[in-house]
Formats: sequence, structure tokens, C-alpha cells
Amino acid sequence: MTRISIPMGQIGDYEIKQLKIFKTVVDCGGFSAAETELNISRSTISIHISNLESRLNLSLCRRGRAGFSMTNEGAVVYDATIKLLGELEDFRSTINSLDTSMTGKLNLVFSDAISLDNRAAIPRAIERFSQHASEVHITAEVARMTEIERMVMNEEADVGFIPYHRSLDGMNYKRLYTDICYLYCSEGNALFSLDSNELTDELINTTPAVHAGFKAHDNINIHLARMNQKATAYSYESRLSLILSSKFIGFLPEHYARTYLDSGQLKAIDQSNKYYKLDIMAITRNTSAINKVRDRFMQVLQSVC
Repeated sequence: MTRISIPMGQIGDYEIKQLKIFKTVVDCGGFSAAETELNISRSTISIHISNLESRLNLSLCRRGRAGFSMTNEGAVVYDATIKLLGELEDFRSTINSLDTSMTGKLNLVFSDAISLDNRAAIPRAIERFSQHASEVHITAEVARMTEIERMVMNEEADVGFIPYHRSLDGMNYKRLYTDICYLYCSEGNALFSLDSNELTDELINTTPAVHAGFKAHDNINIHLARMNQKATAYSYESRLSLILSSKFIGFLPEHYARTYLDSGQLKAIDQSNKYYKLDIMAITRNTSAINKVRDRFMQVLQSVC
């Protein structure tokens, strides 16, 4: 049976809302995972997707026991949605730039504990920014590094804050500060009571270790490649918890481990050799579109840190 092609006509706010819901479902990998992200029930999501499919006269996705997947037409609509939402954001930014007052949104997304690190001066930057842009709605979230890169690239976030691990085309990088990360063990671990002259590479590299669980840059990989990687913990907090269990050793930024080091709960292992430097970056998308809110915030950030 041949499907009749029906021109879609104009796109209004309701269709844009449905397209955003469809995009979120795809990004989350299904209806169930999208419930939390969208803060609506699975049945409501299903109604929106069904209405969108009826509006477009297309089948966008398959859902059932086999799981969620996009149809070929759904993949085309998904790519077109990303483009449409990006162009709408460019339009919003351009219009905002024509206004002498600062309005709109500023979306910030942070990796791990960067937002409260004194060296980044994020609270001070937000304070100064808000003095000149009190009408701007600020959103601050926490996400994994790869998700932050995706959000900034897709203009879902204005500024991302991540440890540097790679350089992506189309992205701007501003260094905020540099962390020194040392290898730590806790009281109860077999390495804790050993003197430096008793610590051999063989002992260290055979001890179970926890790592962040993503492809890191060479300065980190040169250490991890030799280690006995037995656990994964992306965030510093969860990684510290596993190290404090005494069952694992692992790398942490010196400033993050300082309190536990001073209290005697942690000990640095082979400090002169087992360390690496980690640059903390603010990232923005390299685009010709004007974004007065983002650019003003970056100016303020540069002035305070």
C-alpha cells in the first residue's frame, strides 16, 4: 500500500515541542529513560510521539519488546530537528544581541567538582555577571565530559567546564587552572604501610586500581596502561569512596584529596613518579552566530579567574 504524501505546512510551537520530545527520547535511548529527563510520564511521551508521527505522516521509531530504535525516516527527522533547534537558538541569540538589555538564558554545565573549585571562581563570575544581566535565567547542571562536549556542540549548553582530554573541531578552549593528580591508597591497603624504598612498580601495578572509565590523554594513559584496572568511577566523589574502601588505589587531584591526606586517611604513592597534570577548561562552540549572553559571561569569567 502506497502512503500518501501530505505537505506538512507551517511549524508552530506545538510541533517544535513535539520535536524536542522526540529528540530527547532518541538522546536518552528510549521512552523509559526519557521520563526523568522530560519529567513527564511514558504514556504522555508516547502520545506526543504518536501525534508527531500523525502530523508528519511518518513512522519515526519502533518501540516494543525488542527495545527502542529509529526508522530511517526517524533518523532524517532527528538530524533535521537538531538543525532546526540550532537555527532557532541562533535566531534567539541574534535578536538578544540587538537589545541593549541582557535577556535570555545562560546554560552552564560542569564536570565533577569544578563549580566549587576556588581556582575557577565560578560563584564570583556568576555574581558579577548577574549584576549586569539580572534578567538572564541561569541553568547550571553536572554531566560527564563527553555529554558536556555534545551539549556544547549542539548548543544545548552555552559553556561547558571539563578536564581537558582532547581537542574537537568547532570548539573553543579556555584554560582556567591546572590540577596535579597523584596516585593514592588508603589505610588498610597493603601499600599504605610500606616505605618508599619498599614500593616497587610491580607492587603498585598489580594492586587493584580504580579509574575514570573514559579514553584519557597520553599523560594519563601512560600510567593506566600498566595498572591493574579493576574498578571504574567517573566522579571524584565515587572514586574517592572506592579508594577509601582500602580495596583500590587511584588517581585524584591533589586539592581534592588534601583533607583526607592531612587526616591520615590517604597516602600518596611514589609521588615523584606517579602523577600527571590535568588542565581544566571552559569550552564554547566556535560559531559565527552572535550570543551576547555567553560572550559576556566569558568576559566576566576571564576577568575573575
